[in-house]
Amino acid sequence: MPDRGGVSCYVDDMRAFLISSALVAALATQALATEAGAPVSLLSVETEAPVPRARLVPLATDSVWTPRFAAAADDLATALRSRDDARWAPLLGGPWLAAADRAQIAALLRDGDSPLRHALFSKGVTHRAILGWSAPASLNADERAAIETGKEAEALVCWSAGGAGDQWPATAADADNRPDRRYACVRIAYSIRGGAPTWRGFIEQPPA
Repeated sequence: MPDRGGVSCYVDDMRAFLISSALVAALATQALATEAGAPVSLLSVETEAPVPRARLVPLATDSVWTPRFAAAADDLATALRSRDDARWAPLLGGPWLAAADRAQIAALLRDGDSPLRHALFSKGVTHRAILGWSAPASLNADERAAIETGKEAEALVCWSAGGAGDQWPATAADADNRPDRRYACVRIAYSIRGGAPTWRGFIEQPPA
């Protein structure tokens, strides 16, 4: 699946990383960037035979990754609520965010039918979930520890308003910000390699 900047589309055969339900989506063996310094998705982009979609599970509260994603989610939510693209665009790719993608995100923030608009601008209580991908039980303690101490991770941050706080995507394919969703989601790729930690958000949308 080619990355198009801040907005991309899920496909049926997208393969998510399988990680511990008590840890975080961090089972990455390489850190790639389309441009120097640009955090990118860690999801597989190679064409593969269809596999069962990995189920999403909440990140464990005691994972070292949970506060990192929580802080990123807070920063991103504040920037999106401002509706100021000078604030949210740098968090969604900055110079790597295509003009068309930038316009689509701005439209989502204006559209009254957008789940992003409803979740972040509702007068009701906004709920948040940080979700990773579940892993097979065959992972041993050393493999789980390696995930927790990894240098890259990816998770989905989702928001919902009002009484919809108990409804979240079951798989990554459900986090597409379709108009009929009762939640809005942003995929965040996080890296602690090199100097200061870096992260980048990706707002998914269904195919036109």
